[in-house]
Amino acid sequence: MSNRHLARTMAMQVLYEWDFRGKENVRLPEVVSLVREEFAPKFDDGGYVEKQVEEIIGRVVEIDGMVNAFMPNWTMDTITIIDRNILRLGVYELRFDASIPSKVAINEAIELGKKFGGEASGKFVNGVLGAILKDMTAKGEIKEADIEKPKESARGASPELIAE
Repeated sequence: MSNRHLARTMAMQVLYEWDFRGKENVRLPEVVSLVREEFAPKFDDGGYVEKQVEEIIGRVVEIDGMVNAFMPNWTMDTITIIDRNILRLGVYELRFDASIPSKVAINEAIELGKKFGGEASGKFVNGVLGAILKDMTAKGEIKEADIEKPKESARGASPELIAE
C-alpha cells in the first residue's frame, strides 16, 4: 500500500468515526491518534490526515450539497456511513485539493469503496464522482494538476526541439 493510499485510508477512518459519533469535533485529535495507532503507529504522513480531515469537516455542508446534487435517488443521510465518508474524501480531493489530479482522486475513492464498502460501493462512488467531474469539466473548472505538461527527453530538451 502506498503512503498516500494509507493516509487516505486513515483519513476515511477518522471521518467515519467522526460521523458515527455524531460529528463531535472536540474529539478529532483523539480519533486521529487512535486511528494512527491502529493502522500505522510509526507512519509519518507529514500532517496529511489531519489536514484532509480538517478541510473536509470545514467544508462538509458544501461537500454534502454537491454530492446530494449528483445522487437523484439518494441523499447523504440515506447512504451508508462508509460510502458517505468515502464520497466526502473523494469530493474534497476532486474539487478542492489542487495538488491531486482528478483521476487520482476518483480512483483512490473507488479503491476505498471496494475495500471498505459494500458490494456496489466502488461503482456507486465512481458514478457520483464521475458525474461531478463531468460537471466541473463542462464548467471549465479544470485543476492545475489535471493539465498535462510536455515531457522532457533524456537530454532535457522539449519534444518540439527533438523533432528537428
